Amino acid sequence: MFTSLIPSIIAFAVATLVIVIAGSQLSRWADTLADRTGLGEALFGVLFLAGVTSLPDFAATLSAAVDSRPDLAMSNVMGSMAINLVFLGVADIVYRKANLEHAAASSVNLMMAILLIVLLTLPLLAIFTPTFTWWNLHPITPVIVTAYLFGLHLVHRAQERPMWFPRLTLQTVSDEPDQHLRSHSATVWFGFISMAVVTAMAGWILMEAAKGIADQTGLSETVVGGLFTALATSTPELVTTIAAIRIGALTLAVSNIFGTNCFNMLVVAAADAGYARGSIYHDMAPVQMTWGLVSILMTAILLLGLVRRQTYGIGRIGFESALILGVYAVALGVIVVST
Repeated sequence: MFTSLIPSIIAFAVATLVIVIAGSQLSRWADTLADRTGLGEALFGVLFLAGVTSLPDFAATLSAAVDSRPDLAMSNVMGSMAINLVFLGVADIVYRKANLEHAAASSVNLMMAILLIVLLTLPLLAIFTPTFTWWNLHPITPVIVTAYLFGLHLVHRAQERPMWFPRLTLQTVSDEPDQHLRSHSATVWFGFISMAVVTAMAGWILMEAAKGIADQTGLSETVVGGLFTALATSTPELVTTIAAIRIGALTLAVSNIFGTNCFNMLVVAAADAGYARGSIYHDMAPVQMTWGLVSILMTAILLLGLVRRQTYGIGRIGFESALILGVYAVALGVIVVST
């Protein structure tokens, strides 16, 4: 689509800006709809906001997979998941009243973190299986989809009949519905869906521009996908998470990140389905799975923080948040040097 460098860079920048602007509106629509639908912030963040903020990743990754660029596709989606977890560390810095892991602890967020770890292990297992495909799908792909859907069922049960409750403290921010909303539901849904369509279109344009940048500059697709497009397509998560923090919707902020990363595993499945040359898990460079391993480590660290619930850290930043920022920085340096 873009055959020269300057138009590619301009298109990349414009698409990123569009994603940022659209994403800034999504958290407010989502917080309102979470109350109007009765789902609550955690479940709405998992079921709806996560899917919407993942649309740029979905469009970008599928575009690269269909174009037979397995490294670009997988580095984008795997890199996005790691960056999304970094955004929780950034959100902890923004929220100054207490550590975010303490204030936003909930059974749903714990379940989502565990589900994410389970889902992330599946593509890693696929690498060590035979390259067998059925209808152009590796057998692990339908397993990912099934595990995701069953996991959502368990999350919903945890929301409806929780067997674990965080101990309420002065710093705990519970999800309390706003009974004085003025916007009509249809109007809010229209705004929410409109922003979803805009972010999806911007994500597709973003990846087309990224292909042009990779071709014209000679940069490896691992670097372009894992750093540039991953960061750009993840901007809705950053914008919506920070916006949710600022309006006091802490549960929505955390569930959006975990939910987005779980939904991104469906993006991985879609990439395998759209890749016409066999199993995308076997055709991508092994370094792509480094981001998967890093995401598992970072998720486990955050899970530890949600259970431990340290009230304050040094500089009012949670120890776990600081640790995931350090883990990401080291991983990024290793991957850039190795490619």
